[in-house]
Amino acid sequence: MGKINQGILGGFSGKVGNVIGGNWKGIDYMRVKPASVANPQTEGQVDQRSKFSTVLRFLQPMKDFVKVGYKGYANKMTEFNSAMSYNLKNAITGAYPDFTIDYASALISRGSLAGVLNGVVDSASAGNVSFTWSDNSTDGNAQATDKAMLLVFNAIKNECIFITDGELRSLGAQTLTVPDNYSGDQVECFIAFISEDGTSVSNSKYIGAVTVA
Repeated sequence: MGKINQGILGGFSGKVGNVIGGNWKGIDYMRVKPASVANPQTEGQVDQRSKFSTVLRFLQPMKDFVKVGYKGYANKMTEFNSAMSYNLKNAITGAYPDFTIDYASALISRGSLAGVLNGVVDSASAGNVSFTWSDNSTDGNAQATDKAMLLVFNAIKNECIFITDGELRSLGAQTLTVPDNYSGDQVECFIAFISEDGTSVSNSKYIGAVTVA
């Protein structure tokens, strides 16, 4: 049974017939309960679920990074859901059942702050992944005080190591320490920037894969 919360013109919660009412983040909503599907395993449904699982597996380990990187896109949805939506549309490659993430097209941070220039990654010593970039703090809205957001994704172990308040843009380099058991694994590396006051972020940039020493 549905319950009216604010009089006849207000929102309601619960179920009335095949209509379900509720409230999310202060927004009243109604949706129609879907009819039962005779064949929930159609080609299109299986295809979409496989894509969804591929993106979820990619983003789940970096959920806290995405929360910072998508803060400007959490409009009537969470930061994580916004990241899921973008990458489902833009970062899937391949065909069922072999969907994979196109890292170069993926964005784990989105924003209008100037991004990285000439980002390079290397692993010259065990347990370390080193990022370098050019100081472009005179370009557009970039500032020397912007901080690097660095992420190393280990697809083999489905884990990541990241930092969201790294070295200044003007310094042009930072090394992340990764677990010893990453040695010999190929990792995928991303960089973005966040303003000193934390209000603006840049689009992330995939700067390549490297095998950890």
